[in-house]
Amino acid sequence: MKDKFKAVWLSHSSISDYLKCPRLYFLRNVYKDPRTGHKITIGSPALTLGMIVHEVIESMSTLAVEDRFTIKPTQKFDVAWQKVSGKQGGFVSLEEESEYRSRGFSMIRKLEENPGPLLKKTIKIRADGGLPYYWLSEPDNIILCGKIDWLIYDETNDSVHILDFKTGKNEESEESLQLPIYYLLSKNLQNRQINGASYWYLDKDEGPREVNLPDEKKSEEYIFEVGKKIKLARQLEVFKCPYGGCRNCMGLERILKGEGEKVGVSEYNQDIYFLRK
Repeated sequence: MKDKFKAVWLSHSSISDYLKCPRLYFLRNVYKDPRTGHKITIGSPALTLGMIVHEVIESMSTLAVEDRFTIKPTQKFDVAWQKVSGKQGGFVSLEEESEYRSRGFSMIRKLEENPGPLLKKTIKIRADGGLPYYWLSEPDNIILCGKIDWLIYDETNDSVHILDFKTGKNEESEESLQLPIYYLLSKNLQNRQINGASYWYLDKDEGPREVNLPDEKKSEEYIFEVGKKIKLARQLEVFKCPYGGCRNCMGLERILKGEGEKVGVSEYNQDIYFLRK
């Protein structure tokens, strides 16, 4: 029966967690600390870098084209970084933080110097409660959700182009479900034709690289199959690590054993922990 409060919500991150390790999925997406009622997460330099860079980019996407550079994005970056400094961002030393902060600042400066697609009109897909989603299967009570970095609007043919900003050093694999999920969200939550998609690897490229659009039917079928497995695991409450403990889930297991230091609460109401390597 259709009920969004009891539905299984799928996103790129939650599906990735489950495919890496069902125990990781449980610890990140199901478990809540009985003392606080919050989910838990570990501060990570790479995740912190990506979060702050995307926060600055998202703040620009909501503005009219002529207002996007009124305040320099690098200034916004400096302000945003202050809230993740030190253990809050998972940094073990000033040197490590300085390295990641410098990388992030360079990425945002690259956008200032090569604004390209950021000077084009965008559209925002509808979101209920702040997070775009649609019913992947009403009978199965499964929802697909996620935030798309940037949707460029082409006035000449009333279409949109998906643009995804990458802050990691590795390139996205062909097996990644991120673009298929973005494509399905764009297809189901707005009425314009999707004319293409691009990745912008901010660590090394001066502009976006166009990539092939995914196969809609195959993408939806595969994501639905994974979704049904996740739903069954939740119903049976079975989330076993296939290795009896792996690098994906062991960090969060250490938090449950009391090894971590709580350093804050995220904007998503997660308890943030600092964990030494």
